[in-house]
Amino acid sequence: MSVKKNLAVDRTAVAHKVRYALGHPGRIPPYVRRAARDRWLALHHPDHVSYYRAVMASDTRRNPEAAVGSQTHDRWLALGRMQFDYLREHGLTRQSRMLDIGCGNLRSGWRFIEYLDAGNYYGIDISPDILIAAKRTLTDHGLQAKLPHLTLTRDLTLDFLPDAHFDVVHAHSVFSHSPIEIIDECLAHVGRVLAPGGFFDFTFDRTTGTEHQVLREDFYYRTETLTGLAAQHGLKAHFMDDWESRGHGQSKLRVTAG
Repeated sequence: MSVKKNLAVDRTAVAHKVRYALGHPGRIPPYVRRAARDRWLALHHPDHVSYYRAVMASDTRRNPEAAVGSQTHDRWLALGRMQFDYLREHGLTRQSRMLDIGCGNLRSGWRFIEYLDAGNYYGIDISPDILIAAKRTLTDHGLQAKLPHLTLTRDLTLDFLPDAHFDVVHAHSVFSHSPIEIIDECLAHVGRVLAPGGFFDFTFDRTTGTEHQVLREDFYYRTETLTGLAAQHGLKAHFMDDWESRGHGQSKLRVTAG
C-alpha cells in the first residue's frame, strides 16, 4: 500500500506547525521534549556528526529499535523485510559484495547477512551505541559464521575500503538525516568503491517545495538537487518509481557510474 506524501509542505512554517498541533494534540508533548533535547545537544555538539552521534546514543539507551525509526518490534521486522525484498527484486544476489551505510542495529542487515555469502556484508555507522546493539542482533540470529564486517566511522569518505569492490551500496534513512555537505561527501567517494556494474541505492525525504530541515534531524530535498549532485561527481541517478508503492514515507534513488 502506498503512503500519501505531502511533498509541498514546509514543516518549518509556523502555519503548518499550528495546523499540525491542532490536528495531533497528543504529539505536542513528545515534540517539545525532542526540541528541548535537540537544543541541549546542539549546544554541546556543534558539528553534525557529533550531534547525531549524541542523538543516537540518547535514543539507543531507551530503545535500539525505536532509535532506527521503528516504534514496535513488528514494524522493525516489517521495515527490514521491505528493504531486503526490494533489493532482492532489484539486483542483489548471494554473491554480491554489499556495503550498508548507516547499518544501525541491523534492522535489514541481519537479513542481508543471512542471505549473502560469508564475508560479503560490510556495515558502517557513526554511532558506537547502535553498533553494540547491532552485535546483539547478530548474535540473537546466530549469524556469527557469516563473518560480517561492522565498522564505526566518523565520515563518509569510505577511505578505508578498497577500490571497485562493492556490487551493492545501500543507505536507508541516512540522507534523510544528513545535511547536504555529508551527502556530497558520500557521492564524491562512493564511485571509487563501486564495482563495475554496481549500484548505490539510497532513500531520502522528498519535497517538491522549499528544501528545509527540522530540528537538525530531518532533512527534505528536491529530487533534482540530489540527481544534480550525483552528476557533479560523474554519477547517474535514477528515481526508483516502484519504491513509492512499498508503504514507506521516503523516496529512493539509484546511483550508478556515469
